[in-house]
Amino acid sequence: MLDGGGKMLFLVPLVALANQKYQSFRERYGDMVDVSLRVGASRINDDDGQRFDPGADVIVGTYEGIDHALRVGKDLGDVGTVVIDEVHTLGEDERGHRLDGLISRLKHYCETHDSDDAQWIYLSATVGNPRHLAAALEANLVEFEERPVPIERHLTFADGQEKVDVENKLVRREFDRKSSKGYRGQTIIFTNSRRRCHEISRRLEYSSAPYHAGLDHKRRKKVEGMFADQELAAVVTTAALAAGVDFPASQVAFDSLAMGIEWLTVQEFSQMLGRAGRPDYHDSGRVYLLVEPDGTYHNSQEMTEDEVAFKLLKGEMEPVITRYDGAAAVEETLANITVAGREAKRLNDRMIGEVPTKHALGKLIEYGFIDGLEPTSLGRAVTRHFLAPDEAFLLLDGIRKGRDPYDIVADLELRDEEQ
Repeated sequence: MLDGGGKMLFLVPLVALANQKYQSFRERYGDMVDVSLRVGASRINDDDGQRFDPGADVIVGTYEGIDHALRVGKDLGDVGTVVIDEVHTLGEDERGHRLDGLISRLKHYCETHDSDDAQWIYLSATVGNPRHLAAALEANLVEFEERPVPIERHLTFADGQEKVDVENKLVRREFDRKSSKGYRGQTIIFTNSRRRCHEISRRLEYSSAPYHAGLDHKRRKKVEGMFADQELAAVVTTAALAAGVDFPASQVAFDSLAMGIEWLTVQEFSQMLGRAGRPDYHDSGRVYLLVEPDGTYHNSQEMTEDEVAFKLLKGEMEPVITRYDGAAAVEETLANITVAGREAKRLNDRMIGEVPTKHALGKLIEYGFIDGLEPTSLGRAVTRHFLAPDEAFLLLDGIRKGRDPYDIVADLELRDEEQ
């Protein structure tokens, strides 16, 4: 970008991570290049009151933020480099197909906006089939086997009552020591519910704070700043927010090996333990699994916590595979038609997952989302708001019946919770 090679897009899955990357780029490169942020469907105000600038040299965005820009036809200018962070998201049931579609749509944008020579970089630390994924993405595989900061792994057995006492001792001991670089040791404690975050934080003797999606943006930013300034010995966060946590911690403690009522996968566990130890701060990282023998968090869990611990530590990484059901195929095909019109099939064919294009087209016609290979007004509204077909029909039914918008949204939320 500095030598006229086009702008850089740096894309991440979560808003919290996008905000942190944006601030990092601003601090490091802000005196040389313009940096902008795109994290959602609406125009975003940054700390200086400036709105999203599609002409900026560096655009940090969430997958959805950039995808929305493509779906509504926004001009992103000449793209020279695209960085897709956390590319293993392609294997997630809920978000995998959307990232798959975004990559295809963004490649189409580059091809049609004189940026077909853009460099694509995909980053991940948790891919079980790296060669296969690199080939599918038409990328050269570069593997780094060694970690710059070594990690110690510890397995500690404790029942539910004992866990917080152990965590308290670990937090105190870590905060009382300094690295050769002069930084105190700080801890991230992962647990499986927001309520448990607050419970643990209240019981820790040293300064700490809960950190989860239920807190407003201002509160989360305050916690991030206090942790960065070494004013907190620990943060206690939910596993669900693990991918967005970028605290400079030297130690990670697992209060639970579950995410809600589901056991962690090897990929999720590896992402979380990888938060321990940062090259510019620490000499080593420490990870503690606090495991309750024969423990479970829900009667649907067939394995016990100690069995899960040994499976996770064995560390057989799952392959990244993007799978499509009917609804996902309809959603991505509609987005591809909106962006590329008659070239939508080529975009579908280029995607990593197997997309049943004929079936999807039939459903799009049946639902009234397309007319020929053009989206209808309804189709444009559906794809602009990232709606699955059943969500779209639930909204339409509520609107036609004159229901209160808040009640319609509440029904959507309850439906998602039940699923």
